[in-house]
Amino acid sequence: MFRSMHRSLRLIAALSCIALGFSHTPLRAALRTKIPPKAPQQETGFLNRKIQVNGATYRFQVYLPEDWRRDDHKQWPVILFLHGLGERGSEGMWQTQVGLPQELRDHPERWPFIVVMPQCPQGHYWTDRDMLELAMSSLDREVIEFHGDTSRTYLTGLSLGGYGAWELARLHPNRWAAVTIAAGGIFWSYAPERWQRASTLPAEYAQAMGHLPVWLFHGADDNVVVPRQADLMYAAVKSAGGNIRLWIYQGLRHDCWTRAYNEPELPRWLLANHRDPHRELAAFAERLSVPLHPPAIKLSPPQLDSFVGDYQDSQGLHVLTLFRQADQLYQKNLHGEVAELAADTPTTLFYPAGSSFARITVERDAQNRVTSLILRDDRHEERWERMSPAVRTHSQPD
Repeated sequence: MFRSMHRSLRLIAALSCIALGFSHTPLRAALRTKIPPKAPQQETGFLNRKIQVNGATYRFQVYLPEDWRRDDHKQWPVILFLHGLGERGSEGMWQTQVGLPQELRDHPERWPFIVVMPQCPQGHYWTDRDMLELAMSSLDREVIEFHGDTSRTYLTGLSLGGYGAWELARLHPNRWAAVTIAAGGIFWSYAPERWQRASTLPAEYAQAMGHLPVWLFHGADDNVVVPRQADLMYAAVKSAGGNIRLWIYQGLRHDCWTRAYNEPELPRWLLANHRDPHRELAAFAERLSVPLHPPAIKLSPPQLDSFVGDYQDSQGLHVLTLFRQADQLYQKNLHGEVAELAADTPTTLFYPAGSSFARITVERDAQNRVTSLILRDDRHEERWERMSPAVRTHSQPD
C-alpha cells in the first residue's frame, strides 16, 4: 500500500511538472526572443566636448546639422571656427555666441557643415603654439568621429581668431579647401614689433599658402584691427598669383563678422571649393567696397504721400504711423520712437540709420493705393495692414 501511494505521489508530481512546463512555454519563448536595444538619441546641434592636449583638458563645442546621422557614414564638409578675444574662457561655450555660430542658429539651412569650435583660454592667444595645436587636435578628432570630408575642410576666424586662421593657413596650406577671415590680420596687437616687417611679412604668408582660396572681410572704420592689414594681405596674395577676395564694408567698425557670416554667398563659395591635388586654381583677385545700405532714390511728394497713414498688425493693434516732412519719409512706432525711411525702389523701403538687413516691401491694390507693408529682416517677417481713418480713431486708447 505504501509503495502504491508513493507511485501515485510521483505520478502526480510528474504531471504537475509537465503542466507547469506547458504553462510557462510562452514566457520561455519570449525570454528566448531577443529584444532589439533602444536606438540612441540622435546627436545634432551644439554638443559639449572635451579633449586633452599635452596633459591639459579643454572644453569646446561641435555643431552637427539636423540631418547628420551616425550610421549612414555620409561624409560631411567641416569648418574649423576660431573665435575672438572676448570669447576666451574655459567653460567651452562662450565661443558659440557670435560670428558663425550665431548664423548656425539663425540660418541652419544655409550651413550644411560640421563646425568645430575650440575655445582659447584666458591669458592665451590663438597664435600661441599650444593653442594652434589645440585647434588642430580638436579638428582632427571630430573629423574622424563625425565622418568629416578631408577634401572639404575649411578654416575661418574673426578678430583674434583671424590672427590664428592666418597662422594655420600658413602652416597647413594643404589641409584647407578654402579660408575666410573677418577683421583679422598678421600684425598682432600684442606683438607691435611685427609691423617692422610690413614690407616682407605679407609676402611670406602669400608664398606659403600658394593658391589656397581666401575671402577676407573688413570694416572700413575698424580701429581695432585696421583695414590696412587686409589691404596688405590682399596685395601680397594678388602679387603672388594667388586666389583672394576682399570685401570692405563701408560704415562698419570692428564687428564686420555679423554682416560677413550673414552673406548668403559665403557658404556657397566655401562648398564650391574642394581640395584636389590635380587641379591648380587660376590666379584671381577681387576687392569690393560694399555700402552699408543701397543707394537711395528720390521719390516725389505724391509718392511719399501715398505711404502716409497708420498701420496695424494681424491682431488689429496700431503699431506705427508713416508721415512726411518736406521730402523725407519717417516712421513713428507705438513707443513714440521716430526713424527715417528711404527707398531703394518705388516699392522697397529701408532704414538709413538702422539695420542693413531690414527691408519694407510696399503692397498696393489695383487702384495703386498702398494696402500693407511687409517688414523682413534677417530672421523674421511682419505684415502691417493700412488702417482706415475711422478705424484709427476708434482704436485710440482712452
